[in-house]
Amino acid sequence: MKFSKRHILKTITWRIIGSLDTLLLSWFISGDLSIGIQIGITEVITKMILYYVHERLWFKSKIESTNKRHILKTFSWRTIGTIDTFILAWIITGNPLTGLKIGISEVFTKMLLYYGHEKLWYRINFGLEKRVKGHKSFVSSRDRVVYSN
Repeated sequence: MKFSKRHILKTITWRIIGSLDTLLLSWFISGDLSIGIQIGITEVITKMILYYVHERLWFKSKIESTNKRHILKTFSWRTIGTIDTFILAWIITGNPLTGLKIGISEVFTKMLLYYGHEKLWYRINFGLEKRVKGHKSFVSSRDRVVYSN
C-alpha cells in the first residue's frame, strides 16, 4: 500500500478532533476523567490505523466527489468508529452498558464533526496534483485523484 501525505495528514487532523470528542463524552458518561483519558488515548492508535485504511479504500472508490460521497463516507466511517469505541470503552470500564452509551453518544457528535471535516478537506489542495476548475466530478489517474471545485 502506497502512503499518501494527504491521507496521513487528514488522518491526524481527524484523530485530534475525534479523540477530544471521545475523551469529553467518556468523561461525561462515566463521570471519571481518568476513564475519559484512557479511552481517548487508546483509541488514538486503533482509530488512526482504521481511519487510514478507510481513507485509502475510499480514495479508490468510483463514487463522485459530491455530498452523496461525503455522506456515504460519514456513515461507513461512523459504523467502524462506533464499534471500535464500544469495544474499547467496554474493555476499559469493564461495563458493556457504559461502552454502549459512549458508542451511541458518539454516533451523533462524530457524524456532524466528520461531515464538516470531509467538507473542509475537500476544499484543501494539499497532496493533490491539481484541481480541474469548473468540472463537477473527479478524474482518476494512476495513484491520485484530481478533484474539482
